[in-house]
Amino acid sequence: MKIRKKKEKRWRCGFSRRRLFFSRRSFLPTFVSVNKRLLSLKRSYTSRRVGMFAADEIVLHSVYRNRHMRTIRLIGLLITLFPLVSAAQDTVATAIPAGGWTLEACLEYAKAHNITLNTLRLAKATAGQDVIQAKAAVLPDLAASLSAGVNHIQGVTHPLVGASGSGSVGSSMTLYSGGALRARMAESQLAETSSELDILEAENDLYLQVIQAYNAILLDKETIKYAEDLVATTTQQKTQMEAMYRVGTAARKELVQIEAVLANDQYTLTAARNAERLDKINLKQLLQLPVESDFDIVEPDTSLQPGAIASLESTLEAALANRPEVENGKTAVELAKTGLRIAKAGYLPTVGLNGDIGTGFSNGNGSSLGTQLDRSFYQQVGVSVSIPIFTRQVNKTNTAKADIAVKQAELNLANTELVLSQEVEQAYIAALNAFQQFEAAKGQLAYAEEAYRIAQEELRVETYNSVEFVQQRNTYVQALQAYTQAKYNALLAVDTYEFYRQQRNEYP
Repeated sequence: MKIRKKKEKRWRCGFSRRRLFFSRRSFLPTFVSVNKRLLSLKRSYTSRRVGMFAADEIVLHSVYRNRHMRTIRLIGLLITLFPLVSAAQDTVATAIPAGGWTLEACLEYAKAHNITLNTLRLAKATAGQDVIQAKAAVLPDLAASLSAGVNHIQGVTHPLVGASGSGSVGSSMTLYSGGALRARMAESQLAETSSELDILEAENDLYLQVIQAYNAILLDKETIKYAEDLVATTTQQKTQMEAMYRVGTAARKELVQIEAVLANDQYTLTAARNAERLDKINLKQLLQLPVESDFDIVEPDTSLQPGAIASLESTLEAALANRPEVENGKTAVELAKTGLRIAKAGYLPTVGLNGDIGTGFSNGNGSSLGTQLDRSFYQQVGVSVSIPIFTRQVNKTNTAKADIAVKQAELNLANTELVLSQEVEQAYIAALNAFQQFEAAKGQLAYAEEAYRIAQEELRVETYNSVEFVQQRNTYVQALQAYTQAKYNALLAVDTYEFYRQQRNEYP
C-alpha cells in the first residue's frame, strides 16, 4: 500500500506538472511553487526517488527555459525591427518633403530616384569591376587538379581490381604581351571615367528638364494670382454696374459687357488652374513620384534683378573646359587610341612563364603509397614564346579598324564642341532677348496699369464710357500677361545660360 500511495503521489505530482504546462495563469509563480515542492520531496525520499524527482525537475527547467527563450527571442526580434521600421519611415519622410517642394529638393530627389541615372550608376559599377579584373590580369594564376580511378581487369583465374590517383598544382603568368595587358588596364580605367561622365551628362539633361517644368508651374501660379485679382475686381465692377443699371444711369448693354468680361476672366482663371495641374503632373512624372503622393512646390523669390549678362567668350571657354560631354568626347579619343595600341600589340610576341608540381600512385605496382608518391613527384618550370607569323589578316584588319575608330572619335569630339558652342551662343542670344523683352514688358505694364487705374476711378464716378473702359481693361490684361510671360522666360533663359558656366563641382 505504501508503494501504491507513493505512486499515487507521484502521479499527482505529474498531474500538477501537466497543469503547470497548460496553465493560463502566470507561469513563473506556478513554476517556483512546484519547484520548491520538488526540492523538499527530493530531500525526504530515497536515492531512487531523489533521482526520479531530480529528473522531473530537469524536465520542468527545460520546459521553462524553452518557453522563456522563445519569449526572449520574440522580444529581441521586436526590438530589432522597431528601429528599422522607424528608420524606413524617416527615410521616406526625408525623401518626400511633407510641405512644398523647393527646386533643390526636386533636383536631389530626381538625381536619387531617376531610373536612367540609377541604370548608369550600375553601368559605372560594372566598369569598376572591369578595372579590378584588368589589374589582376598581370598576376599569376594558380590551379590544382586531382584525379582518381578504379581499374577492373578480368584475370585468368579471378578478376583483378586496381586503384590509381594523381594530383598536381600549376601556375602561369604572362611576362610580356607587347604592352597589351597594360593597355587593357588603361582601357578599363578610361571606360570607368566615361561611365562617370555619362552620369554627369544625364544629370545635366535632367537638371534642365526639372527647371523648365518648375518654371512652368511658377508661371501658372502667378497667372492664377492675377486672374483671381481680375475676377475679384470685375465682380466689384459688375456689382457697381448693376446698381447703376437699377437707378437708370447705365444701359443694359453696359451691364452685359461687364458680365461678359467677368465670364472671360473666370475662363482665364479656370484655364490657368488646369495648366497648373498639368504642369504639376509633368514635374511629378519627371521626378518619378508615386501616383498617390500629393505634390506642390514652394514659390521662391522670382524677382528678376537687372544685371550684366556674362560675355559669350567667357561662357564658351568655361563650357568647353568643364562640360562633361566634352570631357567624355576626349575620353573617347583616348579610348580609341588605347584600342589602337592593343591592336598593334598583336604583331608582337607573347612570353609566358609556367610551372607545375604533381605526383601519383597505383596499387598495382607493389610499392607502398609513400614510396609511390615520392617516386612519382615531379616539378616542371617552363617559358613559352608565341610569335605571330601569319594571322590571316587578323592583326592588319584590327589595326586598320582601330585607326578608323580614332579618327571617328576625333570627329565626334569636334562635333560635340561645335554643337556645344552653338548651344551656348543660342542660350546667350535667348538670355539677351528675354531680358530686353522683360524690360520692355515691365514698362508697358506700368503705363497700362496707370491707364486702367484712371479708367476705374472715372467709371466709379460715372464719368467714363463702359465700352472704352472694357477696351482699356483688355489692354491692361494683355500687358499683364505679356509681363508675366516675359518675366519667367527671362528667368529660365538666364538660368540656362548661367548653367553653361558652371564648374564640375557646381553641377546640381
